[in-house]
Formats: sequence, structure tokens, C-alpha cells
Amino acid sequence: MNSVFQRLYKDYQQDIFQFLIYLVRDRDTAEDLMQEVFIRVLKSYKSFQGKSSEKTWLFSIAKNVAIDHFRKQSTLKKRILEHFDWSKSEISAPSPPLQEIVEQKEEIRRLYECMDSCTTDQRLVVIMRYIQELSIAETAEVLGWTEGKVKTTQHRAIKVLRDKMSEVERKEGEKGEKINLER
Repeated sequence: MNSVFQRLYKDYQQDIFQFLIYLVRDRDTAEDLMQEVFIRVLKSYKSFQGKSSEKTWLFSIAKNVAIDHFRKQSTLKKRILEHFDWSKSEISAPSPPLQEIVEQKEEIRRLYECMDSCTTDQRLVVIMRYIQELSIAETAEVLGWTEGKVKTTQHRAIKVLRDKMSEVERKEGEKGEKINLER
């Protein structure tokens, strides 16, 4: 089992980490969640039946770990908001999560920001299909969906991203025109 675990970790840890960092947008959290994924792998490998590839099985575990994380965060936020004294403090806007991501080309950065406009399901599909390069069948298997649902979700996500990218580019163009006119 030890050599199997080491092989799985060696072969898939980078893919799992990338998947998680795109979902949670925080390097430390992604590292913690990746450890949780491989703890679950270690505990449950004996029950792995081989009905799917190891890769899709690992991504399924990673998806479930991320969902558990978001549920815990949601519950924690609700508890904090219930006890927050709104009359004494102000809430500041959170710093952008892109600080944790290696600086990329401007278009990639914009696309990443635009992913916030997608639903969680759409983000999962975009990350699995275009970043992790899973096939439609593999993505469907990881998510427990039909291939048709993956295709539909992918199509809708691409539409949302195109619309949002156009909007961002238009706004940035208007901002650039104002700066040029002021000079």
C-alpha cells in the first residue's frame, strides 16, 4: 500500500493541487485540502474498486474535500455574522485572491476574475475541462453527472465567461479613453 500511495501522490499531487487552488484561491488552504485528499486516499484505497481511473477517483475525492471546505466556511461565516456588532465596526473589502496566483498574462488574469461570475458547477467544469484537461467522460464521472449535463454546463460557462470578458474589456477600454482624454 505504501508504494501505491507514493505513486499516486507522485503522479497526481500537482494536478490535485492546481485543481484545489483554482477552486479555493488560496495557496495555504489548497495545500491543507490536498493533504486532506491524500489522507482520505490512504484511508479508502482498500475500497477502491477500479470502476473508474485512479485519476477520476482522486478528483472526485478532491471535489468532495473542496465542497466540505466551502460548507464549513459558510457555516463559520454565518456564526461570525450572527455575533458581529454592526454598529461598531465596518467591513473592509477582502483583498483579491489573485495575489496567491503566479502573475500571468493579462488575458488569463481577466479570465480568472471573470470565473467569479460562473456558478460553482460551471467553475468546476471549466477547471476540470480546460485547466486539468479531463475529458467530458472523465469530468462527468468525477462530478457524478451525465455527459450531457457536463456539456450543457460547459456551454453555459463559456457563454458567461465570454459575456463577462467582453464587459470587462469594454470597461477597461472606457477607462483608458478617459485617461487619454484627460492628458
